[in-house]
Amino acid sequence: MKPIVFITGASSGFGKASAEKFASQGYDVIITGRRMERLEQLKAGLEKKYSSRILPLHFDVQDRDAVSDAVERLPEDWKGVDVLINNAGLALGRDFFDQASMEDWETMIDTNVKGLLYVSKAIIPLMISRKKGHIINLGSVAAKEVYEKGNVYCASKQAVDAISKAMRIDLLRYGIRVTAIHPGAAETEFSLVRFKGDEQQAKKIYDGYTPLSAADIADILYYCTSLPPHVCINDLVVTCVAQANSIYFFRKTP
Repeated sequence: MKPIVFITGASSGFGKASAEKFASQGYDVIITGRRMERLEQLKAGLEKKYSSRILPLHFDVQDRDAVSDAVERLPEDWKGVDVLINNAGLALGRDFFDQASMEDWETMIDTNVKGLLYVSKAIIPLMISRKKGHIINLGSVAAKEVYEKGNVYCASKQAVDAISKAMRIDLLRYGIRVTAIHPGAAETEFSLVRFKGDEQQAKKIYDGYTPLSAADIADILYYCTSLPPHVCINDLVVTCVAQANSIYFFRKTP
């Protein structure tokens, strides 16, 4: 039987690239997201290219009941989840604390923190029953240093960091591995979402250097799962060469 990976936020970015990577390595893949049309397109493409089975699940991680219902309704032959990739997340706005939108804050907390908790709480019992599994939580360099106008986004990713540490401790007795991956600047839809569709502003984020790609992160996620079962990469910060941390970049001038 092929191993199974469960990926949230699989309709774009790191999630989509991870679905491609794991399918290429012989995994059956559960892809989840809010945009069903994109999930269906991804399913068709992956099944045509690889011999893997692909199961799309349409839900928003912010909706606790929808998450629970989707996992409870998994067919029996899909319940042996070996790897959970908690990828769904976003940044909204980049504003001074006193000028930021409360709605943006709530969406980031509901997605980046509560959504991760809802999905983990639903999937972990499937791993406990088998006494094995690997959870990978997508954090950010923002989990390590707070930057100007990052406020609640940074806080939400620092929560992911703390939750990952707590999971690792509490799930030791079940032999479940927990890895937190903290990417730096990566050219995906991230900045476009953050700046609410402003393409010009989003592109400026990557001026003067070569950022990470979604495929770079997908390769790293897969590598973490490919190690011997007694080995766990607990915490990994990944940036492009031009980025030192969440604040410092070297940008080449034209």
